[in-house]
Amino acid sequence: MNVKVNDNVIVITGKYAGKQGNVIATSPKNGTVVVEGVNIHKKSKKARKANEVSQIVEVPGPIDASNVMVVCGSCGKPIRVKHSVIEGKKVRVCGKCGAVLDKGYVSKAAAKAAKKEEPKKRVRKRAKKEESAESGETE
Repeated sequence: MNVKVNDNVIVITGKYAGKQGNVIATSPKNGTVVVEGVNIHKKSKKARKANEVSQIVEVPGPIDASNVMVVCGSCGKPIRVKHSVIEGKKVRVCGKCGAVLDKGYVSKAAAKAAKKEEPKKRVRKRAKKEESAESGETE
């Protein structure tokens, strides 16, 4: 299953075809995903305490993972997910533009790149040696 929690997906078949939303939960064992705003069920919630009120709650239900496609963050198109190894890590990559889909990996890689770009400041200690050498010459 190539879909993970917090992925932006679009529904490609069924009653909710064309709807877009974030993945709330995944169930790899059953091959299903829960997308916000898709497959909404009404569920009655009973009051359990004296000060609570019984109500009807709308809950999103699971849909099959094969009915959704991941939307790439950079190109904005529904894509097939490819896998590749970058710096020893297996990451998900956009099949069209080649952008990395794993958000956690992107932020870590960007942080490493930012650290590499900034050179460390060198502190010269030669000035102290020169001053002591100059004072030795004057005596």
